[in-house]
Parts: sequence; structure tokens; C-alpha cells
Amino acid sequence: MRFPARTLRSVLVPYVVSRVLVVAALATIRHIVTTEHLTPVPVQTHGGLLAWDAAWYRDIARAGYNGVASEGLRFFPLFPMLGRVVSWLPGASAGFGVLFVANASALVLGFAVHALVMQQRGDRDVARRAVWLVYLAPPAFVLVMGYAEATFMTLAALTLVGLRARRWWLAAVFGLLAGLTRPVGVLLSVPAAVEGWQKRDVKAVVPAVAPAVGLLAYLAWAAHRSHDFWYPLRAQEDPTRRGSWVDPIRAVAHNVHELFSGDHVSAGVHAVSAIVFVVLLVVIARRWPLSFTLYAAVALVVALSSRNLDSLERYVLATLPFVLAGADVIAAPETERVVLCLAGAALVAACALAFTGVIVP
Repeated sequence: MRFPARTLRSVLVPYVVSRVLVVAALATIRHIVTTEHLTPVPVQTHGGLLAWDAAWYRDIARAGYNGVASEGLRFFPLFPMLGRVVSWLPGASAGFGVLFVANASALVLGFAVHALVMQQRGDRDVARRAVWLVYLAPPAFVLVMGYAEATFMTLAALTLVGLRARRWWLAAVFGLLAGLTRPVGVLLSVPAAVEGWQKRDVKAVVPAVAPAVGLLAYLAWAAHRSHDFWYPLRAQEDPTRRGSWVDPIRAVAHNVHELFSGDHVSAGVHAVSAIVFVVLLVVIARRWPLSFTLYAAVALVVALSSRNLDSLERYVLATLPFVLAGADVIAAPETERVVLCLAGAALVAACALAFTGVIVP
């Protein structure tokens, strides 16, 4: 497939810039830790692009689920299995495999987001801004790491493209794969159901069911090891992860309290982020299709429905309609320049905090 030069620039430039920023931030942190002889060295600094959840994905890619603790079942299989396939290349390792898949997926993601915006709006400026935001939003450093987000977001974007074009079987395939990549892939059933209802096409049942099939297929496979059909989902309820499920209002109220009490800075950041996401949800409702709005609303409710809102920003970034709304909000050239510069700086800051173990990606 050939892309116009303008489209290539719109994707390749922010793709390269984001990777330069993340790698430079990591290199700077490691230099400071080494030259200042800081001890103990944070394990995340040592792990680098394979720190945090990326280490789990690498280990699953290397030895399968039998090679990790049972809690590793909370990581869905498609991404690490793709990394495992890449690791079969001569001289390649499992770590290289997951990093390659993540960054290759991120590159495809840029073109998929551009295509989605052009399909809906036919506006190259909105498409360009959306791609920049995908790569420069503060939590986007995980798109450079060995995380499944880039692969999932690419599949989600292609699913939405297929749904809006009424290419039901294509949307079903990508939706099924999304369901095998992240548990929230099942939420793609929402826009599929809405599109089918609006278009009164019974064939839309296929993409509406496909993400759930992907989710249930993995849960059924994992049950033979955990002896608990829902274990991969229940594992996230550990207090050190998402914690128990609570209603979103209580979760945000708790984080607002933490913001003003000064006990937990990151909790305050999550509270501010939640407000921003609600505003963006209003923008989605006003400017984008109903299916996008309901998908974003359900995804936001799920993201906010936990005692621990760590990774909230990453979860919402993976819900692409929020990125599209952001591209609308920064339409003025002056606003765009300021926001993108601030986003780049925040991306570097987020890298510094994550690679020193201060925040959870």
C-alpha cells in the first residue's frame, strides 16, 4: 500500500520524535543514576523499555504461561505470542521480540488513526493532530516499551474503520484479535452493536460478538491452569493492582481527597485527568459518531471503577475516541503548538517518573 508523502510525514515525524524523547529520557536517567552512584538502582531504571508489565510480556514470550507465576494469566496472549514468533529469528531474543512487535504496531497505529479520521471527517489537519497526540500524550511512552497497548490500539482503530465502512467481517476479525490482546477489547462490542442498530443490518451481529469470543476463548483456555474461569480478570482486583471494583464517583472522590490532603500526588493527578476525560467525552458526543461516544463512555466508566486509579491515563489513551476529541480541542494553530510542546515535555516527565518507579505506567 502506498501513502501520499503528506500522510507519511504526518505519521513518521511524530513516530520518530516520540521514540527519540523516550529513549533520551531513559538514557539520561541511567546516566544520572550511574554518575551520581545512586543506590539502590531502581529496578525500573535497569529494566528500561522492558520494565513493569513489559517484563511479564517478555517472560511469557520466552517460556509461555508455564514459565511465569499464575498471576501472569492476567496478560492476554496475542501480543506475547507475536513477540515469541519474532524471537525465533536468528539472533533475536524474547525481549527484542516484544519490543519489535510493540514499535511496529505503533507505526501501523499512526496510519490507522490517520485513516480513521480521514474516513470520518476528511480533514487532514485533524488527522495530523490526532496522530501527534497518539504519540506524544504523556502515557504514550508505553507505545515504545514492550507493552500490548500499541497492538491493541491498532486493532481497535481498524475495527472502528471496518464498522463505519460496514465491512462487518473485517471488523469482526480485528475485534476478535483485540479481545485476545487486552481484556478491554471486549468493549469493542459496544460500537459494533450501535453501528448495527443504526444501520439495521443483522450482519453486524458478527463484529458485535467477535470481541467477546476472543475474551471468552482465552478465559476458557486459561481455566485449565487456574481452575477459575474468571481468574485472569479477578487477578486485577489485587490491592497492589486495580483493587476492588467501586463506583466511579467514589473512586474520583477518593482521589480528589488525596489531592488536597497531599498524601498521594499521583492520586491527585488521576483526579485531574478524570475531569479532563469527562470534558473530552462531551466533545466526542458533540462531534463524533454515537458509536464512538458510547464506546468511550463505557471504557471511561470501566477505567474509573476501581479503588486504585493507577494506569488510568494509559487505559484512556487506548480508547481512541478520546484522542480524536483531543485533536478537535486543539484546532487553533497557536493552541496546537502549545499543547504539543507541553505534551512532549509531559511525556519526558512521565518517562522519568516511570523509569524511576515513582508512578505506575
